[in-house]
Amino acid sequence: MRKNMDIHAARWDEPFIMQLGTPGERGMFLPAVEDAIYQETGDVLDTIPASLKRETRPVLPEVSQPRVVRHFLRLSQMTMGLDLTPDISQGTCTMKYSPKINESFCKSPKMTSIHPYQDEDTVQGILKLVYNLRNILCEISGMEDFSFQPGGGSQAIYTNACIIRAYHAANGQGQQRNEIITTTYSHPVDAAAPHTAGYKIIQLLPEENGYPSVKALKSALSERTAGLMITNPEDTGIFNPHIQEFVDLVHEAGGLCAYDQANANGILGIARARDAGFDMCHFNLHKTFSSPHGCIGPGCGAVGVKEELIRFLPLPAIIFDGEKYHIDYDCPDSIGKVRSFLGNIQVVVRSYAWIMSLGADGLKRVAEIAVLNNNYLTNRIAGIKGVVLPYPDSGNRLEQTRFSWGELQEETGVNTEDVRRRIVDYGLQSYHTSHYPIIIPEPFTLEPSETFSKEDLDLYVDIFSKVSQEAYEDPKLVKTAPHRSSTEQVDVSVCDDPETWAMTWRAFQRKHQEG
Repeated sequence: MRKNMDIHAARWDEPFIMQLGTPGERGMFLPAVEDAIYQETGDVLDTIPASLKRETRPVLPEVSQPRVVRHFLRLSQMTMGLDLTPDISQGTCTMKYSPKINESFCKSPKMTSIHPYQDEDTVQGILKLVYNLRNILCEISGMEDFSFQPGGGSQAIYTNACIIRAYHAANGQGQQRNEIITTTYSHPVDAAAPHTAGYKIIQLLPEENGYPSVKALKSALSERTAGLMITNPEDTGIFNPHIQEFVDLVHEAGGLCAYDQANANGILGIARARDAGFDMCHFNLHKTFSSPHGCIGPGCGAVGVKEELIRFLPLPAIIFDGEKYHIDYDCPDSIGKVRSFLGNIQVVVRSYAWIMSLGADGLKRVAEIAVLNNNYLTNRIAGIKGVVLPYPDSGNRLEQTRFSWGELQEETGVNTEDVRRRIVDYGLQSYHTSHYPIIIPEPFTLEPSETFSKEDLDLYVDIFSKVSQEAYEDPKLVKTAPHRSSTEQVDVSVCDDPETWAMTWRAFQRKHQEG
């Protein structure tokens, strides 16, 4: 066994921050307002309307600095992440290393002290950076303009659905064109987001090669078709070689085509959305362009469109008149805001720094190494007892691969959820479970990206091989995992009962008191 497979996670019985502290305890004391400032501003609290003022002070934890530091350090010791372990198992999520110097840019007072509504004359630097990244992404994708307002990939797809709706409404076909076509192995949100926007969803199922046939697409097209929303390569890692024909057929039917490029890490500098005929696309800056992310953010779903769709992009736009950069709200055909201000600008800054450090040749190299890493890992993982590689005749995968523990489950009773918990005992992140609808039995997806070394890839193979061996020799050991984690096995069935949900601290207290 490799030495770095022998781990035992820290475990603290740490209370909520709201349960810590003593009345009167403080971490710092704010200085009184200087007389000169008070004379200039007056009592700023008097400017707040009475209807917005609290009747009572908020209940906040009263804690000292040492207690705060201990609290969050203990939580950090019980948390896994890319700085502690390779995140290859976060398949479909493209977890890659983000250079620490890029964090310093975001923490600079030049960023943190900016107010979103301050005069544009005072923020020319950040506007120039956003405008330049817009030009870079146009070059990478072939599109003519970008918006960085959406807060992540799901919101970017929703934004594209709204743009499709606005486009057809402007052409007098808004009511008629009410169907969006997508595929089973595209990200599930390619169905969910347009459905939220009011569309009926038609989903194409994969054939023996792992992707839908042209014949299936033709049968779904009609005068009601508003557009196609598709991920390529899909979440199996398989690239649909008929994508150009798909786009042409949808255009012939009068629809628009949106390219979900959350899996773009393997095609940077190699294939462009506009060159394949797509009308719009989106990138997850927090995935493909390295800005760190986890749980629900921070993210940025950069939406790009061809020229005739620019007028529908979210407002405001950032424009350049040859001398100055401006925030432009004069966009009468815009779909409006989809998020506050200009979006998560810190993610934009990190992405810009990452791209500029690599250059065009470096971005292409990213894709090449990601594909190389993925196919090396795929060939090794596919050789582990109990693992099945679906669609084996579909050739090389690009930057991720969806595997199956179906054979392991049939032969030992150990399923993919059991393996997911057991790998935590060896210091790996439990893998993503975003595989719905589950067509591949007992699925798991790995995505090494360009970040990870051969040593990292071999470590994954060793750990999965070890867990497979355990499943065949002592399945109970795997099924009762984790054993060396900061948490024990959790009964997730309680999550299905709304009576157990607590969305706020007050709700938690109330339900805890109720027993």
